Amino acid sequence: MRPCWLILALSIPLVPTMAQANKPAPAPAATSAATDDPYLWLEDIHGTRSMDWVHAQNAITKKAFMESPEFDQTRGEILQVLDSEARIPYVSRMGDYLYNFWQDKAHPRGIWRRTTLAEFEKADPKWETVLDIDALNKAEGKKWVFKGAECMKPDYAHCLVRLSPGGGDAVEVREFNLPGKTFVKGGFFLPVAKTEVSWIDADHVYVGTDFGPGSMTKSSYPRIVKEWTRGTPLSSAKVVYEGKPDDLAIGAYHDRTKGYERDFVSVQKDFFHGDMYLRESGKLAKIDVPEDAEADVHRQWLVVQTKSPWTTGGKTWPAGALLAMNFDEFMAGKRDFTALFTPDAHTALASYSWTQHHLILDVLDDVKSRLDVLTPPASGKGAWAREALPGAPKFSTVAVVDTDPDHSDEYWLTVTGFLDPPSLERGVLGSEPAKKIKQEPAFFDASKFEVSQHFVTSKDGTRVPYFEIARKNMKLDGKNRTLEYGYGGFEVSLLPHYSGSIGRAWLDRGGV
Repeated sequence: MRPCWLILALSIPLVPTMAQANKPAPAPAATSAATDDPYLWLEDIHGTRSMDWVHAQNAITKKAFMESPEFDQTRGEILQVLDSEARIPYVSRMGDYLYNFWQDKAHPRGIWRRTTLAEFEKADPKWETVLDIDALNKAEGKKWVFKGAECMKPDYAHCLVRLSPGGGDAVEVREFNLPGKTFVKGGFFLPVAKTEVSWIDADHVYVGTDFGPGSMTKSSYPRIVKEWTRGTPLSSAKVVYEGKPDDLAIGAYHDRTKGYERDFVSVQKDFFHGDMYLRESGKLAKIDVPEDAEADVHRQWLVVQTKSPWTTGGKTWPAGALLAMNFDEFMAGKRDFTALFTPDAHTALASYSWTQHHLILDVLDDVKSRLDVLTPPASGKGAWAREALPGAPKFSTVAVVDTDPDHSDEYWLTVTGFLDPPSLERGVLGSEPAKKIKQEPAFFDASKFEVSQHFVTSKDGTRVPYFEIARKNMKLDGKNRTLEYGYGGFEVSLLPHYSGSIGRAWLDRGGV
């Protein structure tokens, strides 16, 4: 919705309106002596005073926009895009089923549902409802928001469902029986809190939650993680690790991969720094990688993505590299890493995804996607084989949205671009090339436009890439209305993406 607001804002004169909207709100009659913030009363998001102020500001904006003769037409065109049910039902595999969470007019809170691959490949697949959140809310008189579920592999019978009372981070956790599609009476249950919980086995979970005063960090996330046994009170759960109040969050999880079962504890110090420990026989051994690096253990492999230069094993690896070596050998003191990816002035690693026998790298080349498939050596030593995964259109974003690393080399891709509606593709490495399964409709005539890429040099000399979307053969006279938008926070790049709203409300009206 944010780009739509910007588009509308630039299509009419806004100087008087913005001046009024930005006028400071009147201070309340009395302000707490404990703070110098005269607007602290706005923190009460459901309070009468704050809501009256919101309605007053909205009235200013509505008057400016809704009195424009173009408003109703533009609003209708945008709503057709936003209300369209012809969107892709993205799925994730658990065993023999593909699961999806779906919201529409009939199910505003959503339904958790599943189907088979054969059915999903049809134009109008049949779905089996697993959990209806709207029906649950009606039965309980609540306003639950579904926040996902963790189901224990390999049979996926035991699930932990997270329900938020209003959509925030705090959730209630309930055990759910997937075959029976019912909540488990007397099963694992945690009241509303900022909780982290994960399966160890059918009778044990790792849990970090609000255990009482002092059990949360200053950031209000779990400071203590415990091992909890079915049928026992939470108060008897065994402490696994206690963090510091200044830590961001503490968590633990059990890797159930057959033949590589391991337990890990994570100590997140802030959003970009943390430590990881291997838990064996109740003892913790630190995985000695830099605090700002991201470490991942998959089967016999330790994969480390560096965020700053790292000197280890007599070599210095650059920031942004992806390194791999045998995990057990690393824990024994060896440092024989192999570089799977090394960045340059134009490339960066966006993400990586494991399948059963391969590793797929999502590489950004001047902010355009490229997928590479790496295969580890059968002996565990030597170079990894590498080949490109073809099919990415020019100026596009291609991302892996799901894999099945425990059982197959299946992968699911989403492909999109500024002029290309998103599509969902499925393939199996080594046997089935990617095939388009679903495609969203086009909401504007893209044939009239073209995409080009340019670069601008920042003050420190960095060449920053940007894209331009405009009509073909546009006259370069400086009179074309242009919407400029960028983002780069939290190490997240703004990638090529399709927007039917921008196409209809901006590009079709002559905007760039």
